[in-house]
Amino acid sequence: MKTGVIVFPGSNCDKDIADTLKVHYSHDVRLLWHKDSITEKFDLIVVPGGFSYGDYLRSGAIARFSNAMKSLPEHISKGGKVLGICNGFQILTEARLLPGALLRNLNQKHICKTVALKAGNSKLLSGVDSILKIPISHGEGRYFADSDTLKQLEEKNRILVKYAYDNPNGSVNDIAGIISEDGKVVGLMPHPERAIESFAESRDGKKFFDTLFQNF
Repeated sequence: MKTGVIVFPGSNCDKDIADTLKVHYSHDVRLLWHKDSITEKFDLIVVPGGFSYGDYLRSGAIARFSNAMKSLPEHISKGGKVLGICNGFQILTEARLLPGALLRNLNQKHICKTVALKAGNSKLLSGVDSILKIPISHGEGRYFADSDTLKQLEEKNRILVKYAYDNPNGSVNDIAGIISEDGKVVGLMPHPERAIESFAESRDGKKFFDTLFQNF
């Protein structure tokens, strides 16, 4: 699979996800500078975690205007997929490639810890019936959407993952990740790429990616 990872000033998880996809999934990975339009054909574009543009204004508000992000609708129209992790999820909502918004955590603090997740109603994680322990690290991770959007997410099986026991940030309906209506764009706040290696607290990120790539 040919995969591009967009790099913004402030990205700090670009190398993590690139190495994960290279080493564990044999992806042909290219790092893509945010100022450049994406003209090559990729199977998957990843919008990684970090603090693009220092989270000025609000997370993802500036990054959404980058040339790379402006290229994504055409990439999607040609059958390409998009995965946004943490700041990547925030950027995708700002760009209106995913519905809703990521707001400040209810406690107004940055939260960095491992959380328990459960698969949502989406087919993308079909078969994952156990709790996944995956880290989060964000200050603006509280997912919010209006009632009509939430109804569509539920009825059209577009919820990727939910917080299982403890909702760390106040996300509505415990939502931690969602999918676009066409099924080509995925965004989530947790960092599965940080739960891959043997030295990590959990290796449930491997289970997450194994199932996601099988169904995505």
